[in-house]
Amino acid sequence: MKHLTPKEAWDYLQARPDALFLDVRMEIEYLYVGHPPGVVHIPWYEYPDMQPDPAGFAERVRREAGSTERPVVLICRSGRRTVEAGEALEAAGFGEVVNVLHGFEGDLDAEDHRGTVNGWRFEGLPWAQL
Repeated sequence: MKHLTPKEAWDYLQARPDALFLDVRMEIEYLYVGHPPGVVHIPWYEYPDMQPDPAGFAERVRREAGSTERPVVLICRSGRRTVEAGEALEAAGFGEVVNVLHGFEGDLDAEDHRGTVNGWRFEGLPWAQL
């Protein structure tokens, strides 16, 4: 699995328009916190059970991607969920999986707030919100 900063991931996506860009956060995060434009939403886990189904997730991604040969770029809130999701995709045969470090909202700051230290939004990359 490759690990790219948000800006590096943006550059990668511009250079690889064939890549599947996936947001693996829960639906409420995707809708109300915001998301990058053009990202496909397939949650790693969902409320209320909050338990991932690695095989089911990989199958949903395989259907969306059309092939395990297609590069997949993963983003979540902070870049942690995507590591587990990426490992599940690699185990399912995906050859090129990219994790966006720091995710959409970034790491916590000294006051336990996100979005002030790093992350997709912090870097000023494009995003939309409901």
